[in-house]
Order: sequence, then C-alpha cells, then structure tokens
Amino acid sequence: MTNANGVGASTSTQEDVSQQSVGELIGEVSRDLSTLMRQELELAKVEIKTEVSKTGKAAGMLGGAGFAGYMVALFLSCALWWGLENVMDAGWAALIVAVIWGVIGAVLYATGRKKLRTVNPKPERTVETVQEIPGALKPS
Repeated sequence: MTNANGVGASTSTQEDVSQQSVGELIGEVSRDLSTLMRQELELAKVEIKTEVSKTGKAAGMLGGAGFAGYMVALFLSCALWWGLENVMDAGWAALIVAVIWGVIGAVLYATGRKKLRTVNPKPERTVETVQEIPGALKPS
C-alpha cells in the first residue's frame, strides 16, 4: 500500500510511540537514517560497478577501433608512398607522405591543446550543492 506521496506505508507495522522517550525516538531515527545511508551506499557501489564494467568493454572496443584505424592509415600511407614512387624517387615519395602525416599531427595537437585549455577540473556544481547541505539541515 502506498500513501499520497507514493511512499510505501503499512498500517500493520506502525508502533505506538507515545510511551517512548524523545531519546529513544531520536536513537531510532538515527539507526534508520544510518541503515538508509548504508543501503544507498551499497546501491551506489553496485551501480558504479555495473557502469565501470560497461565502460571498460566500450573502451576496449574503442581501442580496437583505434588500432584498426591506425592500420588503415598505415596501409594507405604505404599505398600513397608506392603510388608516388611511380612518378618520382622513392625517398622523395616517403618524405612527402611523412610531411603529410606531420601536418595532420600538428593540426590535431593544436586542436587538442585548445580544447584541453577549456577543461575546468573543479566540479563547480557539486561544490555548490555540497555547500548548500549544511543550510538545508538547519531548522528554518
């Protein structure tokens, strides 16, 4: 059975708290809160473990795709080198292919460095919400 807030409620397990002291009630609430926090922590651990496993598999596949891309680039470079060798000396053909890869590498480096400078290592939203917790716990 659920109450109006959608929270599970059972009328058969409710206790009469009129005979308990405030200290006992606070102790019971503290134990319940502690149990809830432990359960939430366990749930978070399970969820993180599942997500890490999926992330590891995806990273492995991306690594394989990266290696396959490397092999494609290597063989296309060799094909370009051998194709240019038909019209010029093999040394010059190899130099042209190397210069092309040097330009590609320089452009990728500059782009990556520019994007890396925009990274903010401080989790600002998390810091803000953690700072709000003490205020939320104080009575109004």
